[in-house]
Amino acid sequence: MFYQGITKAEIINVSNRLPVKIGKKIEKSTGGLVTAFEDIRDHYNIKWVGWSGSVINDQEKRDVLCKQLESENCIPVFLTKKEVSEYYHLFSNSSLWPLLHYFIAYSSYEQDWFNTYQNVNQKFAEVVAEMAQENGIVWVHDFHLMLFPKILKEMRPDLKIGFFLHTPFPSCDVFRCHPSRNELLLGLLGADLIGFHTFGYLRHFRSTILRILGIDSEIDAIQHQDRKISIGVFPIGISWKSFDKTMHSAKYESCLKKYGKNYEGKKVVLSVERLDYTKGIPEKLKAIDRYLAAHPDMHEKVVFVLIAIPSREKVECNRAIEEQVVKQISYINGKYSTINNIPVQFIFKSIKKPDLCALYSIADAALVTPLCDGMNLVAKEYIACQKDKAGVLILSEFAGAAQELFNAIIINPYDTDIFVQRIHEAISLSQENAQAMIKSMKENVIENSSENWARKFLESLTDVNNDSDFQITTDCLSTEDRHKLDRATKVAFFLDYDGTLREFENNPDTAYPTNEIFNILNHITSKKGREIYIISGRCKEDLENWFSGFNCTLIAEHGFFWKYVKDEKWQSFKEEVDLSWKREIFKILKHYALSTPGSFIEDKIASVVWHFRNSDPEFGESKARLLVDELSAMTAKMPIIVQHGKKIVEVCSQYINKGESLKYVLSNGSCDVIVCAGDDSTDEHMFQVGNSKVISIKIGKGETSAKYRFTTPSKFRNLLRELASTSG
Repeated sequence: MFYQGITKAEIINVSNRLPVKIGKKIEKSTGGLVTAFEDIRDHYNIKWVGWSGSVINDQEKRDVLCKQLESENCIPVFLTKKEVSEYYHLFSNSSLWPLLHYFIAYSSYEQDWFNTYQNVNQKFAEVVAEMAQENGIVWVHDFHLMLFPKILKEMRPDLKIGFFLHTPFPSCDVFRCHPSRNELLLGLLGADLIGFHTFGYLRHFRSTILRILGIDSEIDAIQHQDRKISIGVFPIGISWKSFDKTMHSAKYESCLKKYGKNYEGKKVVLSVERLDYTKGIPEKLKAIDRYLAAHPDMHEKVVFVLIAIPSREKVECNRAIEEQVVKQISYINGKYSTINNIPVQFIFKSIKKPDLCALYSIADAALVTPLCDGMNLVAKEYIACQKDKAGVLILSEFAGAAQELFNAIIINPYDTDIFVQRIHEAISLSQENAQAMIKSMKENVIENSSENWARKFLESLTDVNNDSDFQITTDCLSTEDRHKLDRATKVAFFLDYDGTLREFENNPDTAYPTNEIFNILNHITSKKGREIYIISGRCKEDLENWFSGFNCTLIAEHGFFWKYVKDEKWQSFKEEVDLSWKREIFKILKHYALSTPGSFIEDKIASVVWHFRNSDPEFGESKARLLVDELSAMTAKMPIIVQHGKKIVEVCSQYINKGESLKYVLSNGSCDVIVCAGDDSTDEHMFQVGNSKVISIKIGKGETSAKYRFTTPSKFRNLLRELASTSG
């Protein structure tokens, strides 16, 4: 039951680098992602696509390497020297990495870098598209390949594509600083499942696509165009099996004895991280300096072991951090060292796993204090290695792991005074209290292993689109209704404009009809027995300016004004309509316009509309709900309707709506079929007209009484184009 439903399924795993080191011989790499997939190889047929790690231009050498990698189930993507520089070192590491970690000032951008990044993502997608089985599963990882999902989905729509971001996803105000923000977000939306470490990152992503792309989402899904994209939280873990195995090895026991002897009688405070500006090493050293100054009695009793693994050494900011760290350590050791002890031991290289596990086990405390980190598996590794003696984890609140390891001592690494206090508390804590803190965290680390992380993500990816959270979209008519239209002598099309015939624009004045729309309308009305009614909430001036001279009836302000084909003047649908309520309503809407930046009022003849399309989406919707509630309470006895449409609140006469207009045309009895289409609540009056002659179509999301749903105006225009070609 553990892997029910996807046993031995083929998974194509895609990442920037292959999980191997290529030298005189091919060796497996280490790391959380590599280990996670090793743990599930018995249950999945995993093929790994990635860059080989070196520039190979000779085709014969490439062919040899491909052959060698076959036994590892690895498929290399070959990059040129320019691509490695601009895609990896510059765009990925110098543009995206700092921005994703809130270091906006460290982020650089050149259009050429992005162009190369785009080309490399295309290369990766072409490799996968060619090799993937029909309806296969593809899992792509991290910020190096944010454009990949969209490119691959366009090539192979049959594939299920999962994307997991191993870094944080920052707030909208940070991400919007990137010049290629739209392309990157749309690239991710090519995936069927997008995963994050924490709910906070998912929340930021939802906020960002709403504010930058204008795309609404649910807490676990996004409806984009004609697709549902699942989103979820999948906190990565460590390979408990691997660490447990190491801690039962003779090498580990040997290291444990060696380090136990080396540090006998001293408190050991351990720090392990890549040397990167996001890890907060200077802030950590500042706290260590302050601690040693405050506790001179500890100068010979405590040793801080800092293991910094070289990382992204071609990134200028990291080289600067290296220089700063070396100076800080030299200063601290020069100031506080004694004949018997050097307080800070700095190891600037990676160490073997048995040594690392032994240091984790003997350390009285671990400092895992990044300024920003997607997860930070060091925190979980330290917890996993606590055996007979328990240590204390001091963990930054800005690490994703802080969301799970809540029994750790959580700190703000920028608050040096508190940092110093917590170091002192940690190494002074009784063993009984330390054991109590570790117990539940260790259970969590064992249970939420990297193997379980991979399994849960793949199960979720396999299951996407199998639920019914969203209403099924058809984007087509039934055969029966198509035949009805083909046989009909006279057909009327009742068409809303904004959001139905034409996509929305932030500025309504720029949403004028395109040549495509004009061509479709001309094609339909050229057919005998085909009539078009453009029915909109827009004022009559807009409709006349845009559609004057076209062979169609114009209906403005939801049915208040009519201008029949070939008529020169507009007519009122009802001559005597009480509009005395408008002045009072206008005052209320003006108050909301003044208190909601980006919103404005449109004062029409028969209605008043408050627009908030250019306001902050969440703030605008919140104010709209308040406005609707206020208006509904005070206007209960007024002859009006309050309608909360798409980015608008409209108040109009209860005697005028699109449904009444449709009933009027039906009452003439001259049409065999009427196709009515619209996108928001104002169109529901048409959809609720019960008549067998009516074929109702909803455009976009939302509950509806319509018989059909088309996902976008573009898809609906395709239908109109087809009907124009086959009918009449």
